[in-house]
Amino acid sequence: MRQIVLDTETTGLSTVDGHRIIEIGCIELVNRRITGRDYHRYINPERDIDEGAQRVHGISIEDLVEQPRFADIADELIGFLAGAELVIHNAEFDVGFLEHELRLMGHPQPSIAEHSAVLDTLGLARELHPGQRNSLDALCKRYEVDASNRDLHGALIDADLLARVYLAMTGGQSALLLDTSEESAADASVSMNVVARPEGLNLVVTQPSAEELAAHEAMLDVLESGGACVWRRHP
Repeated sequence: MRQIVLDTETTGLSTVDGHRIIEIGCIELVNRRITGRDYHRYINPERDIDEGAQRVHGISIEDLVEQPRFADIADELIGFLAGAELVIHNAEFDVGFLEHELRLMGHPQPSIAEHSAVLDTLGLARELHPGQRNSLDALCKRYEVDASNRDLHGALIDADLLARVYLAMTGGQSALLLDTSEESAADASVSMNVVARPEGLNLVVTQPSAEELAAHEAMLDVLESGGACVWRRHP
């Protein structure tokens, strides 16, 4: 299964006020492994950036004047996303901005649903942790994902953190980076099948009664009528 963990940075909070995307970051997962493939672009929004937004991501309009417009990178972005499931934190925000950009450029398929399915990790986190803080920062702390290098928000940085949070939140992952070597694959296979036993757990083993043993032997006699019974060869 191919998934793309996606994040954006914008000039402000709402498309209603004419705000635009200025950065897109994507991390590829295949069969729940980070492959090392990503997609990252800065974008010239052709408008100013709100001061509040700039304090969050640290990107100024001066940083973007030489960058391509969204219309210039739309086809390569959609090509990267095509057919994958998008994993997005607070998907309504990012999907809304992506669709706004596609509509502005007159794209024939402005709906993200026409290109990819979407999984919202914010909704998932709220189901798993009701009544708790479920921001990306809070989830990094909860799942012990190292975010110490994140001084400011950044689309690719946040997509990478979200990928690791998502894997932890949905069952963990033995190997975050895809490794094609047979040795690594074997190690991963072993580690994925190890089940940790909680400390102090006392397992109760109930011995079968004489009647249950007799019934078991009778069933083995039936099985053995068609040939040697494996359970008697390997008791």
